[in-house]
Amino acid sequence: MIKINLSTKKRMRTVLFIVFLIIILLILRLGYIQLIDGKRLSKMAYEQQTLDRAINPKRGTIYDSTGQVLAQSSSVETVTVNPGNISKEDKEKVAKKLSEIFELDYEKTLKKVSKRSSIETIAKKIEKEKADELRKWIEENNITTGINIDEDTKRYYPNNNLASQIIGFCGSDNQGLDGIEAKYDKVLSGTKGAIKRHTDAKGGEIGEEGESYVAAINGDDIVLTIDMNIQSIVEKYLEEACIDNKCTDGGNIVVMNPQNGDILAMATYPDYNLNEPYSAYTEELKGIWDTQDQSSKTKSLQAVWRNRAITDTYEPGSTFKTITSSAALEEGIITDIDKEGQFCCTGGIEVAGVRIKCWRYYRPHGSESLRQGLMNSCNPVFIGLGQKMGVHTYYSYLEKFGLLKRTGIDLPGEAGSIFLAENKAGPVELATISFGQRFEITPIQLVTAVSAIANGGDLIQPRVVKATINSQTGEKTEIQPQIKSKAISKETSEKVLSMMESVVAEGTGKNAKVAGYRIGGKTGTSEDGVNTNKYVTSFLGVAPIEDPQVVVLVTLYNPTGEGGHQGGGVAAPVGGQVFSEILPYLEVNQGNQDEIEQVEQIETPNIEGLSIKEAQKILKENELQLSIENETEELDKENTVISEQTPKSGVIINKGSKIYIKY
Repeated sequence: MIKINLSTKKRMRTVLFIVFLIIILLILRLGYIQLIDGKRLSKMAYEQQTLDRAINPKRGTIYDSTGQVLAQSSSVETVTVNPGNISKEDKEKVAKKLSEIFELDYEKTLKKVSKRSSIETIAKKIEKEKADELRKWIEENNITTGINIDEDTKRYYPNNNLASQIIGFCGSDNQGLDGIEAKYDKVLSGTKGAIKRHTDAKGGEIGEEGESYVAAINGDDIVLTIDMNIQSIVEKYLEEACIDNKCTDGGNIVVMNPQNGDILAMATYPDYNLNEPYSAYTEELKGIWDTQDQSSKTKSLQAVWRNRAITDTYEPGSTFKTITSSAALEEGIITDIDKEGQFCCTGGIEVAGVRIKCWRYYRPHGSESLRQGLMNSCNPVFIGLGQKMGVHTYYSYLEKFGLLKRTGIDLPGEAGSIFLAENKAGPVELATISFGQRFEITPIQLVTAVSAIANGGDLIQPRVVKATINSQTGEKTEIQPQIKSKAISKETSEKVLSMMESVVAEGTGKNAKVAGYRIGGKTGTSEDGVNTNKYVTSFLGVAPIEDPQVVVLVTLYNPTGEGGHQGGGVAAPVGGQVFSEILPYLEVNQGNQDEIEQVEQIETPNIEGLSIKEAQKILKENELQLSIENETEELDKENTVISEQTPKSGVIINKGSKIYIKY
């Protein structure tokens, strides 16, 4: 009989207890894995055993209001490899061929092909010709697995620089990075598809299920309010104005339909090529680009990407006197705009101990009506109106005209205005605001406010997108204009428009006249910052006065040319040039019948595809001028073919106008 002493029994009980405890813990752990952590682990196993290759959807097309394509996606392809599916003896051969076709570094390519990973990207957004070359090589070398060629898309902008700050551009992953591309990214981008395949840990195929295909859903199309022809006209004259007047800080022009808030054109100079958004955009920068560090390049690029019409504020100067006039008339402070002697300019006016001069202090305007005050752009007249209204009433009109908050335009990066708080605005501050200085607004805010004057008093939200088109059904969804508030009465609107017409007919804006059309306007000149010795010159125009269809704001930053920096001499002529082409294009009726014979008009001939020499002959016969972009002394005009013209053929323009070409 075997005897077991007490110490042995004790040890056995301890061992049995430990074993029992371990079994309990294992059961608990198994229960946790099955019941609590099961979903997560199943998902991880699926992800490990399933290789997904994304299929990028086709990004939606962006159209202008006439149906012209501004941005579209073309089909390209992406090449990836599954290193585990490429045999060891083929790895060097595959790496060599991939590096040859796609001009890649062989060592880096070999490293990817030899990596212990499920998938590696070799080349993105390649053209079909190169993909077909790879397909042919794969077939000839009997390589059945490991190299994938999948459909992808690449963004393309057929008009290069046109409307660049509005449209914006996309990154390498087709994500919108600026402009409409960024603002409407969710609408345009669509939903990715996938190719799924069961693999082992090394990426090798397992099972016989093969690949499963989940189709991508293409993005929706967008229709803009921008008219490509008007945008081309505006960009042409803006560039010309900035170069001729040596505007060191560029400029912008906004064209808006006051009846519905549609932005017909919005141009900023300088602009950039949407197909090459990271490249130097001026000849000066091209010369030094390679010597610049990344920080300097980024700063330069961000400056040109910025849509200054909505992101930058400025002092509007005398163009703002249209707002002061509207508020004073609406309040009944003045009723008869032609009553002589209501105002008297003595060269300046004293406000709270501070003498504020009229711009023509050296030769005072003397006795004036309100119409004459606006025509003469006389500061004391508008200071007096501001004083009679008082701070609270004046600020209530700033609110009604939408000037104390952003307009809500459907573009990214809109800035807000900079006004002194109402409770901090004293007599001097009210005086300077009344004639457009010592506060800042954006060009789009001013255009929106003056559009309310033009349309009979309704403050309408500006917009750049007018419709979306569903990529699956083709259904078009119109985006309705939004009236935000009533700023002034129709009666007040008509009086201010009448005075603005006199500004162009006889006052400081007479350089904006266009024979045959009734145009209203207001010029402006202001300092660009304090003690900078820089100026902003502008012209604000409305046409036709009898039924306003267009509001135009020309803003030029720091003109340093021989023409000076006054709005009437520098900006007003640009406004006139713009009106002279877009009004006939929009088929606006000519209201001044007695002036119609003073200007002859003609339909723009088609010169695209012709040599420059042939085009010059045709344009000369039609009394038009030719302007060649980037012309050089070596240019062979007899054999160089024109690829693009602005304005396009068929547009009605004045005789003597310039036709701009690219080759």
